[in-house]
Amino acid sequence: MSATDSGSGAGRSPDGGSTGSGSTPSSSAGRAQRILLATRNAKKLVELRRIVDAAGLADVEIVGLADVPEFPEAPETGSTFAENALAKARDAAAATGLPAIADDSGITVDALNGMPGIFSARWAGRHGDDEANLQLLLGQTGDVPDSRRGAAFVCAAALVTPAGAAADTRDGTAGGARSVGAPLGEVPGQTVVHGTWRGTLLRAPRGENGFGYDPIFAPEEGTRSSAELSAEEKDAASHRGRALRALVPHLQALLTES
Repeated sequence: MSATDSGSGAGRSPDGGSTGSGSTPSSSAGRAQRILLATRNAKKLVELRRIVDAAGLADVEIVGLADVPEFPEAPETGSTFAENALAKARDAAAATGLPAIADDSGITVDALNGMPGIFSARWAGRHGDDEANLQLLLGQTGDVPDSRRGAAFVCAAALVTPAGAAADTRDGTAGGARSVGAPLGEVPGQTVVHGTWRGTLLRAPRGENGFGYDPIFAPEEGTRSSAELSAEEKDAASHRGRALRALVPHLQALLTES
């Protein structure tokens, strides 16, 4: 949903009230600032909450899409992780009137010229079928020698305020596209950060933690798979952990301004 679809450049608060002309809903005394993580993945919510807690950010409530009224979610049509993350965060901020975080992430395999990449979540055809995606990737790389099994998890994370969603215009008209001539993420009220985690693609799943391709990815820092790491170990090293931590200073600035 674009800023135009939300009715005007002004954001709408979850209770239906206006947040002002593109302003961010402020946290009143004793009330936490709600930050929307534009996902229905409960594990991603837990991960971001751990990172926010570890950063010592007070008066922040991380909520997910299940906690806000439903709105039309645009399909992921970007050609990069950053484009998809920014589009999801922008739509969520415009629709809810809340500052919104979204990420797009996946695994890139050297022997497959960087694929699955942005198609990681639907590599086997159906979005979010972790087991089918994992097994297909193992089958496609079965004859790849150990010396060429390099891979990386990549994450782009975007933070967009309601003001940033409203300011994202083309030719002066509020809408879904970014301003003409503005590099990705350089519209005021929009931030895009990245995280990369290098490692090796394993030949069989190992471990019970994590999700997605975690069981077949061994970070270069050790011999265990990502799914064999504790939550704290994964947060400290993972692509998503690195990207989300890079957003912390921007969240701190947002709280200071509110």
